[in-house]
Amino acid sequence: MYEQELAATAKAMVAPGKGILAADESYGTANKRFEQLGIPTTEEMRRAYREMLFTAPGIGDFFSGVILFDETIRQSTKDGTPFTKVLSNAGIIPGIKLDEGAKPLAKAPGETVTEGLDGLRDRIAEYYKMGARFAKWRAVITIGDGIPSNRCLKINAHALARYAALCQEGGLTPIVEPEVLMDGDHTLERSYAVHDEVLKTVFDELYIQGIELDQMILKPSMVIPGEKSLQQASVEDVARWTVKCLRERVPAAVPGCAFLSGGQSDELATAHLNAMNALFKDQLPWQLTFSYGRALQQAAMQTWNGQDENVAAAQKELHHRAQFNSAAALGQYQPEMEKIAV
Repeated sequence: MYEQELAATAKAMVAPGKGILAADESYGTANKRFEQLGIPTTEEMRRAYREMLFTAPGIGDFFSGVILFDETIRQSTKDGTPFTKVLSNAGIIPGIKLDEGAKPLAKAPGETVTEGLDGLRDRIAEYYKMGARFAKWRAVITIGDGIPSNRCLKINAHALARYAALCQEGGLTPIVEPEVLMDGDHTLERSYAVHDEVLKTVFDELYIQGIELDQMILKPSMVIPGEKSLQQASVEDVARWTVKCLRERVPAAVPGCAFLSGGQSDELATAHLNAMNALFKDQLPWQLTFSYGRALQQAAMQTWNGQDENVAAAQKELHHRAQFNSAAALGQYQPEMEKIAV
């Protein structure tokens, strides 16, 4: 029923030089970031912040889509224009976060499973009517002593695949996001091994659930050593190991991989994406782009700081980061751009 629309949306989401803004922070995450900056943690402030982001001039040149949270997709600008219409008018596809967060996995210390499958078919139908055309579901995988377990990987992959099937049935192009956390002291080699097993398990489950690969987007993490590892990797090594892993496990039918930033600094997330495209772009069957949250928003949020008079300056910060990552998606980013933009 939706096959052509789903495939067209997936292709548009990874159009050359464009990426996805992850603006789907839950109440708790958004409030936590506001608290760190002394911004009041109210619904109106969250709405005003999102309006600042979505009305930034020119962002349609760099963003193909924006992932929204349930609260946000129901909100409007101060003059009453729904956010979904604001985005669509800018040539940006509205999307929605569908998972309800990672919860402790029973009898598996240190591991989680993402919940939210109950009632999902009805929620998908509601969001489609509200203008959403793609969705996101995040699984969280931790590397540690004896983990991730095979059970954790299979349970999370199964949930991702069931979510993706319901999305394709209901008209939403699914973003499949199996995030391997940077937390810990694991090596680059250990990160690679876990990513390899995660992607193998996920695509096995997607196959079992009948997912049409040309009608989905993968949102992977990058193959990076743990943040506490004594052996950090160069930008080029991260690019090479990440691309090697994707080549081994991601079918060519998938239109693109839109990376999460996963706690990396703004500049490093951009540099890693750029290196992948600069070194390998012409050798890959899929587009490599970005779907960053904090790595796109943090500078803008700090500049805005809850003050109306700071909106234009904050939007300029968002525009800069979007522009830099757009360049990285084409393999054309240069660190010198950061200095020129200041």
